[in-house]
Amino acid sequence: MAEPFSFELVSPERLVLSEACLSVVVPGMDGFFTVLKDHSPVIASIAPGVLEAEMEDGSKRDIYVRGGFADVAASGLKVLVEQALPIEDLDHDKVAKLITDAEEDVADAQSDDIRNEAELRLARLQKLQSAVSK
Repeated sequence: MAEPFSFELVSPERLVLSEACLSVVVPGMDGFFTVLKDHSPVIASIAPGVLEAEMEDGSKRDIYVRGGFADVAASGLKVLVEQALPIEDLDHDKVAKLITDAEEDVADAQSDDIRNEAELRLARLQKLQSAVSK
């Protein structure tokens, strides 16, 4: 059985989670990776996606994360992100409306820079929608 380790998830607004975990699956830029107690030290960039934490009591927490990095050290795992949204707090209809708005922004873009920014926002929202739909 896995042993617990220290895990912190931090966004600019708040400390999202600070608990002992048995495992954490992190969406890295090079793919997902799982952190267990005594994982080798590593620093990795975070990709938009769902971070899956298995808590010490066996419960699971799924959190959509975007931007930032994960720091695995002997003391545990710290994940600092631009955005962290617990999946259970997300409203599918609200995300769908945001996607519709973003699609309109892409269609209405007057320059390549504005279009690129709108397409990036749309791609992030689509990843968020797929996380909410699971």
